[in-house]
Amino acid sequence: MIEFKNIRKSFGDKVVLDGVSHVMETGKTNLIIGTSGSGKTVLQKCLVGLFEPDEGEIIYDGVSFTDMTEDDRKILRQQIGMLFQGSALFDSMTVEENVKFPLNMFTSDSHSKKMARVNEVLERVNLVGSNKKFPAEISGGMKKRVGIARAIVLNPKFLFCDEPNSGLDPQTSMVIDKLIKELTVEYNITTVINTHDMNSVMEIGDNILYMVKGKKEWSGNSQEIIFSDNKQLNEFIFASEFLQDAKSMRMMEAKGHESREEILKPQK
Repeated sequence: MIEFKNIRKSFGDKVVLDGVSHVMETGKTNLIIGTSGSGKTVLQKCLVGLFEPDEGEIIYDGVSFTDMTEDDRKILRQQIGMLFQGSALFDSMTVEENVKFPLNMFTSDSHSKKMARVNEVLERVNLVGSNKKFPAEISGGMKKRVGIARAIVLNPKFLFCDEPNSGLDPQTSMVIDKLIKELTVEYNITTVINTHDMNSVMEIGDNILYMVKGKKEWSGNSQEIIFSDNKQLNEFIFASEFLQDAKSMRMMEAKGHESREEILKPQK
């Protein structure tokens, strides 16, 4: 679990985070959503220590990250996996070498033990036989899966994903969402995802934090978001007629209606 309380962050005169508090739950996919400039990326960077908040406290499993020494933070970071927006693979390394990189950095395991772990995670993300390929030789979806394999190779307790579906087609995005969700539950990880993908919100949004202008505007899950009466949230999530129609269908399913017309017909 990651808890943060009253996080504030400014750059010069610009307030980016204005007293944000929330709990990211273990074994769940915790999504941070909001328009560009809402502060979600800065919040995520504060959570992993890339930025220091001006005020507030960040707590990992009951231990204050804010008060940790740099040495203690280094130890904690070995329990954190990162999936970057562009996958951030090393072009000069093979798939196998990319995945093994954290093991080389943070463990003194034998070569055979490292390779066993590399092959284990590559199999888990359905990339058996891709060991010797270079990033230029694989698709965008495969690159994301390599990024996920690298992020989980050290058995992290915490996983941060920055726009994991960026640049992917809808079908591949669904595959990545499903994989992240499965791994979160399977390994009981606290997973934190920054996303603009509304399909991700609806399909894997176990715990959603919606931010507006550096503040927490709403929180809930993918079921609760359907019935939310928060005007700003509804305008953000259901911006198009297609998504509004999708909301109506979800409401129909959730309430157990037998026909689409029943939920959409005008109320007397």
